[in-house]
Amino acid sequence: MAGPLRLVFLGSDPIALPLLNWMAGEGSVAAKVIGVFTNPDRASGRGQQVQPGAIAAWAAAHSIPAFQPAKLDAAATSALASLEADLALVVAYGHILREVFIETPRLGTLNLHASLLPAYRGASPIQTAIAMGDRQTGLSLMRIVAELDAGPVADTETVGIGPGDTAIDVEAKLASAAIPLVSRGLPALARGELPFVEQDRTRVSYCRRLGKTDRALDFAAPAAVLAARINGLYPWPAVTIPVLGLGVRLGLALASPQISGAEPGTVLGLDGTALAVATGAGTLRILRLQRPGGRMLVAGEFLRGFPVAPGTVLSSTPMPPLAGPVPFPRV
Repeated sequence: MAGPLRLVFLGSDPIALPLLNWMAGEGSVAAKVIGVFTNPDRASGRGQQVQPGAIAAWAAAHSIPAFQPAKLDAAATSALASLEADLALVVAYGHILREVFIETPRLGTLNLHASLLPAYRGASPIQTAIAMGDRQTGLSLMRIVAELDAGPVADTETVGIGPGDTAIDVEAKLASAAIPLVSRGLPALARGELPFVEQDRTRVSYCRRLGKTDRALDFAAPAAVLAARINGLYPWPAVTIPVLGLGVRLGLALASPQISGAEPGTVLGLDGTALAVATGAGTLRILRLQRPGGRMLVAGEFLRGFPVAPGTVLSSTPMPPLAGPVPFPRV
């Protein structure tokens, strides 16, 4: 029987750590990680000291060679070729891969994309799925091609999105979901029995890179839309609203069908564990808030130190679209 696949891992996000730990243990019968490509070390923290990223630190702890090129140029491709890998696997790497790099491993390069393709091709599929009010998302095991996230898909793993799930919660679910998906896919690939199916182009949607302009909130929208957006964009960029002249970050929200009749944006007061605000349809219940320089607090504790009187009208700002049927312009 053939041994485990010689696998090179490409990624920079801690979301991949559960999968890497599985491959270093139980999953080692299917694949042996022989090298890692990840982002260069960057300064972080208060002292701005240069620290290795989570994936580089994992590689060092497991005595696995780590390559940290700023871009995947000819030298990076040569380094990959020197590893004589059977397969490369990409998880949230953040680099554009050229065709010569993709085709260097014997069995090519696969990607774990954090959506149920063809939905949400692009840079923010986790946040967008939550913010759009979807009740489920997942991971797609796919081949990488030149077009953005357009390669054929071999398999998917679905996870649910609860009404109180933020991007942090869904990322954790997807990190765990990668293990059964890869545990099915790699042995089938090694046997030549992993089928790839082209994506349905009539169902394609795109998301984009998020930025500070996505902190906006328009209280004229329905409460369900606003709650989903708040949860999906936490912890970054985090919806931020002006309250008494300060930018207050919102960390968690739920929607209630209760109609107040008040102008959208009107503070209705503390409703149990939430700050209630009137919207275009229903009531937005904000459960966690953070003032500048402070900690994220539950609504009751926040209001004790930062009182917001019922009847206060919070201003609205138009919300940029997060998803669409065509790719967003690069900025």
